[in-house]
Amino acid sequence: MQFIVVIMSLDKKDQQLLTLLQSNARTSVSELATTVSLSDTPCLRRIKKLEASKVITGYHAALNPRALGLKVLVYAFVRLSQNSASAANMFEEHVEKLNHVLECSVISGSYDYLLKIIATDLESYESFVKYKLGSIDCIANIESTVVLKQTFSKKQLPL
Repeated sequence: MQFIVVIMSLDKKDQQLLTLLQSNARTSVSELATTVSLSDTPCLRRIKKLEASKVITGYHAALNPRALGLKVLVYAFVRLSQNSASAANMFEEHVEKLNHVLECSVISGSYDYLLKIIATDLESYESFVKYKLGSIDCIANIESTVVLKQTFSKKQLPL
């Protein structure tokens, strides 16, 4: 999914709203307005403007992967067999459809992509690599790094 980014200047109230929404997106407009010293209508107008300009791209529930049986986090470095736009497009289209791939980033260095992948256990990750990821024709090499312990993961952007 690609977004058209419109860079807009954020004043202090916009930054306060964004900080509050990152912390709890279910906060009511009335509560947000009170906290940032606005009335409800101007507060809602600001939120709508932030959504329209794609500063706010959505609202999500934060889930605990371990509670859902997803206990293995892996970063996979992927090198494509050829350095072409068609190979990159084919790869990106395929991995976007794979539910276990949480993130896909184009990187510099000896690999082309970095994938963040989640799985129930090492056996399911191995199966995923063999039958899903490994079946993409344009991949030359996959190097996996298993996360032994994640000490923290921040969801909030610094404002």
